[in-house]
Amino acid sequence: MDPTDTAPDSWEQEDDVEATIDGQLDSAFTALNVNAKPFVPNVNAAEFVPVFATKAHSENLESVVAVEKISTMELSESAAPLENGDSEMTTEEPWDQKEAEPNEEEPGGGSCGDRGPEEAAPEVMEEEEETPAPKVPPTQPDAPKKEHVNVVFIGHVDAGKSTIGGQIMYLTGMVDKRTLEKYEREAKEKSRETWYLSWALDTNQEERDKGKTVEVGRAYFETEKKHFTILDAPGHKCFVPNMIGGASQADLAVLVISARKGEFETGFEKGGQTREHAMLAKTAGVKHLIVLVNKMDDPTVNWSLERYEECKEKLVPFLKKVGFNPKKDIHFMPCSGLTGANLKEPTDMCSWYTGLPFIPHLDNLPHLNRSTDGPVRLPIVDKYKDMGTVILGKLESGSISKAQQLVMMPNRHVVEVLSLLSDDVETDDASPGENLKLRLKGIEEEEILPGFILCNAENLCHTGRTFDAQIVIIEHKSIICPGYNAVLHIHTCIEEVQITAIICLVDKKTGDKSKTRPRFVKQDQVCIARLRTAGTICLETFKDFPQMGRFTLRDEGKTIAIGKVLKLVAERD
Repeated sequence: MDPTDTAPDSWEQEDDVEATIDGQLDSAFTALNVNAKPFVPNVNAAEFVPVFATKAHSENLESVVAVEKISTMELSESAAPLENGDSEMTTEEPWDQKEAEPNEEEPGGGSCGDRGPEEAAPEVMEEEEETPAPKVPPTQPDAPKKEHVNVVFIGHVDAGKSTIGGQIMYLTGMVDKRTLEKYEREAKEKSRETWYLSWALDTNQEERDKGKTVEVGRAYFETEKKHFTILDAPGHKCFVPNMIGGASQADLAVLVISARKGEFETGFEKGGQTREHAMLAKTAGVKHLIVLVNKMDDPTVNWSLERYEECKEKLVPFLKKVGFNPKKDIHFMPCSGLTGANLKEPTDMCSWYTGLPFIPHLDNLPHLNRSTDGPVRLPIVDKYKDMGTVILGKLESGSISKAQQLVMMPNRHVVEVLSLLSDDVETDDASPGENLKLRLKGIEEEEILPGFILCNAENLCHTGRTFDAQIVIIEHKSIICPGYNAVLHIHTCIEEVQITAIICLVDKKTGDKSKTRPRFVKQDQVCIARLRTAGTICLETFKDFPQMGRFTLRDEGKTIAIGKVLKLVAERD
């Protein structure tokens, strides 16, 4: 990291500056005393005022030094990062804790130099501002330090996704005990006492009454190394489009399955959501999958290793088929969302599991490599009116800063960023992977649809209606011929689409393309087809920009196919 390398240099420079300031102050004080004597004969009163002033002044300074020494001592003991302290203090304190714990006296002495200019010498202040002390980071707490990771919780309805999310927020201190006790009381009144944790994420009344997530819930928590955004996806099959929107923003997915007898089986049979969600997560570009085997504390399971292994054996072949590599991409772990066992601390109940608990495991995952110098791409998930037009989305590449001019595609509206919120904390600039709320100028809320994309003017994203894609048919009872209509989900965009021509079949094992044009495709076949959407959409080829080049096709509430865009076809007028 650059900041840590440069820190010692700026320290030395600041020390030098403080030394000069101290020197100037001393000379100023001696000068004052020298000046005070010649004026004695003129006015008697004048003799006393400066002496008192200087005495009081030096006493003030001493007391300030003492106070500050104590405060620096306290700070170094508690080592809590000071966010909204004095403007002067904030520049010093973070460094003081990071680098210079051995020489405790320097910050104390230095702070005297800091205080002096405020009261005595304004010119010295200007000098101090020129030193390369990092002024920006304190204003945006924790923004540059921690890596942002978006985690989506997916799985069958009632597997315990929201409960685990609520429990994690409680364990990391994002929800206080009082709020949870209130939820518990309210849930008891409705005789639903096991639901109270999920209420931390299921906020609206309908979701609480039925105990089912509808919208994608959002919350965030922090560990020592990373800043996580929880995206709590709905498990019910009616709300799969919402779940796709949530998964398209995620970097890693947590597939929650219930170990309870009967529940795992229903989630995993043909109509269950465990299969579909895992597949959609892979299509949405989630590279790493953690499988949480939940409800291990249930009386029918009682932390049994046999049941855990049984769930694992059934899942692995399917996840392999979807495209996850069982050795590298998938990690299984048992847990209990209701009691919180094995989420943060290891549990005694489960002696056979030797790996890390869930939150430490997340913390130790390798860094994601994201390009900050790429073109700006921000697919819009949602929009609303609030003192202007506000949009939500995840920045896929590039970086955005305040007052930047961007272009909203496909309508080519030029907009300006008025303010930036990253996970509800206001910042001046944002890097890839962050979930952002942007307030825009120059566009009305009615003119934006989810699926539009913010780009920089120099590098606009591609738009079009016709494209060639490679498609894998996953589940469809009959055959699919040219002229077949479905719903296309690509990044955050949902659009009707028609397969206008099937170009060739692709052999799954060898990748060879058939010489003749097939008249139809059926389940489990791979083909290259030409698709045409009803309206113009933003998309890129999978090779150029994977996040915007992979899609799913759905019809009659089922996911029929997954695919990737191979080439964009220019419109013939």
